[in-house]
Amino acid sequence: MNAGAIKVEHAARKFRVYPKEGRTLKDLVLARGRARGTDVWALKDVSFQVEPGSAIGLIGRNGSGKTTLLRLLSDIVRPTSGRVEVGGRIGTLLELGAGFHPDFTGRENVFLNGSILGLPRAKVREHLDEIVAFAGLERFIDLPVRTYSSGMYMRLGFAIASHLEADVLLLDEVFAVGDEAFQRKCFGKIFDFKQRGGTIVFVSHDASAVERLCQRAILLRQGEVAFEGETHDAIVEYHRQLADERNPEEREAGLREWGSGEARIASARLLGPEGEERQQFAAGDPLTLRIEIEAAQPLPPPRLSYELRDEAGLLLAGGTADTAELGWEDTGCVVRFDVPELPLADGRFRFRLGLADASGEHLYHQLDDALTFVVYPSGGGSRASGRRSRSAQRRIREADELPDLSRLATPDGARTRPPVQALHRR
Repeated sequence: MNAGAIKVEHAARKFRVYPKEGRTLKDLVLARGRARGTDVWALKDVSFQVEPGSAIGLIGRNGSGKTTLLRLLSDIVRPTSGRVEVGGRIGTLLELGAGFHPDFTGRENVFLNGSILGLPRAKVREHLDEIVAFAGLERFIDLPVRTYSSGMYMRLGFAIASHLEADVLLLDEVFAVGDEAFQRKCFGKIFDFKQRGGTIVFVSHDASAVERLCQRAILLRQGEVAFEGETHDAIVEYHRQLADERNPEEREAGLREWGSGEARIASARLLGPEGEERQQFAAGDPLTLRIEIEAAQPLPPPRLSYELRDEAGLLLAGGTADTAELGWEDTGCVVRFDVPELPLADGRFRFRLGLADASGEHLYHQLDDALTFVVYPSGGGSRASGRRSRSAQRRIREADELPDLSRLATPDGARTRPPVQALHRR
């Protein structure tokens, strides 16, 4: 089989689950004949092929079989039936700390992983400095990995998997841990690996990451292939599965957008007083939120919901607006919220936007991080002091001054409503 090629034919995997796990020999003896296990099929009749040098995404809800399929590809577990073939050396990053010995140092774990991949010690030594530098662990590489944070674990694991000359790279939620700068480094390394002819199988709930990296995607549902094809089409099908959920558990793993798709938020922008697009404001500045909504087919007026949260996730404001009152024209409208004076202290804030039917039960489109923006103290343009202005502190503390944006909504192009409906009262 060619290096980097993957072939899966009618693969299935069954696990036997017991109501109570026996942890000692005594437990096993006493439970013999009485504990009846239940067969759970994690995968059923999965078939696909991947050509060398291509990237394929695996998407689906938690428990749909994505990680089990990666374990079959990496030969950690064997299929109950069917056949799984992978050509060449496999690099894996399936879970935090997988393949690490907690009492070994970071340096020793690099050599351990090289041995698992079948690489001679001299070959690993050639890449050691590059691995340590990429992970940014020069000061910690000789400490036991049990002292590492989760981010340090992920950085070292990804650095090892991506530098040790594998033919196939299996990545499971690799960007769920780590800061934004390291995620950019990871993407760069993955693209380099792909350009060198490596094959990538990528699992993530982050639709933008999957679409950016993979030409094809497979949607798994309850262990079966529900869709295989273009990445964008697979993601649309995945979002439809979540259409009736307001808070799916996949959000914790990076899901930022979902919904059935009959109507969608085509664009959302924050504007300054001159109509210019901005991401930074001073406390007390005017702000305009402009939202463009569109529907593929004529649709009754949907309901627009919004939440304003701070960097810690604390809800500062929220509400809904009926687009029937905001110029809905069967297939879309443009809405703007005009805030004459921004009553926020310095910090980083984000808008969460949603679009649902009139009852609010069926979700058309949800954007978890639709917009982020920064507010600086009105006395200056720097956050170096880290302190809020007194006037901003006073405004943000008063509960009756939380934003009621629904009263500020107008169709785009209409005149702004009177100042009495501003974001806060004096």
